[in-house]
Amino acid sequence: MFGLFASQEKKMRQNAVNWLELADKVWNYRRDVLKASELQALTSKRASLREMLKDKADVGKLKLEIEALEGILQKTGDSIYPKTSLTENIEFFLVAAIVILGIRTYFVQPFKIPTNSMWPTYYGMTAENFPSGTEAPGTLARILRLAAFGADRREAIAPKSGALSAVFIGKGRMGYTIKSGRTWRMTSALFREYTFYVDGEPTTLRVPEDFSDIDKLMIESYFGSHEAFDQYWDKMITDHKLVRHDITMEENSNSSIPAVLMSLPKDAVAGQPILRFDLMTGDQLFVDRMSYHFFKPEVGQGFVFKTGNIAAIGQDQYYIKRLVGVPGDVLEVKSPVLYRNNKPITGAKAFASNANRVAPYTGYTAGETLYGARYLFTGQTLSIPEGSFFAMGDNSSNSSDGRVWGYVPAQDVVGRPLFIYYPFTRRWGPAR
Repeated sequence: MFGLFASQEKKMRQNAVNWLELADKVWNYRRDVLKASELQALTSKRASLREMLKDKADVGKLKLEIEALEGILQKTGDSIYPKTSLTENIEFFLVAAIVILGIRTYFVQPFKIPTNSMWPTYYGMTAENFPSGTEAPGTLARILRLAAFGADRREAIAPKSGALSAVFIGKGRMGYTIKSGRTWRMTSALFREYTFYVDGEPTTLRVPEDFSDIDKLMIESYFGSHEAFDQYWDKMITDHKLVRHDITMEENSNSSIPAVLMSLPKDAVAGQPILRFDLMTGDQLFVDRMSYHFFKPEVGQGFVFKTGNIAAIGQDQYYIKRLVGVPGDVLEVKSPVLYRNNKPITGAKAFASNANRVAPYTGYTAGETLYGARYLFTGQTLSIPEGSFFAMGDNSSNSSDGRVWGYVPAQDVVGRPLFIYYPFTRRWGPAR
């Protein structure tokens, strides 16, 4: 019983302290605009309550004095007291925003994997294909797949029935144009726009610029295998059935490549999909921004950095690769092995998996296997200079990394991957 009374007294005293802090705030912020009588009443009640706290007055007296002070604050507080629900909500969201920005800047930042350069360690955008004539998930399944996996339906529908053709800029490479648009109707973004023709009438399909698997989906839907497509392509060339297209497609390299129009082996059916698939979101993870302020990055770690000072990339983005070289290291590729300081590189499971080509890892490849590469060609060693790092993707044969654009400046290092929080696949959990 005594303990309960002591607890009530403690709460009341703390309550009195809180009311005094509020009264002091009103006095400091509004004393120059209050009437003399209001200022005198506020000053008097503040002093009275403070004296009672000092004298350890009983609970009943404190309660009466707090109620008297509240009456004065009702008249003098203006926007400080009493607060409207709108004011409280605005303050709450402002404080929350400040806290979130602080956490993002100094501690943990969310990050989305856009491409498959780190596959199969981390997944970028992938696709589940539903060719015409096959069953695709219905409305309820689509809602569940969107919530769990970020699955977003993309399709090109035939405007009529007839002969189907598509634009190509090389063997197995569909042509596209770069278009600007918005994601979820909010943020601006760039998209690849692919064009199909049904008896000359165009229909288009848009995907995010970073998604590059349309060629794979097209071959799977219309040819079944790369070998079958290659045979078809070669026959079309032999029979002179590739028609020069009158527009130019832009690749990511910004080089202009003449396009050709090629008939596909299946006709389109009005209202049916020419190409239909669910675009699955890339892994979304938290990045630890704190550790590298106290510890140096270690070879083998996942490695997140900004690209604003990498001239060959030309835009400020966040990239994730695996750190393979620190200042003073000497690197060399003897496919499928990556060598660091004359020894097979160690420090990550992905290194050994690539070196031994443990499926689905395909091994490390030299620079000449990549479009636009400038570093780590076969027979070439590379020394990492001071103030720089070298990073490569685990998906070595399909990764634009240090072999293409060079070194990562030390000042642009952000942190290391911490935890995959979405989508809810078997990869969910601590980052590798």
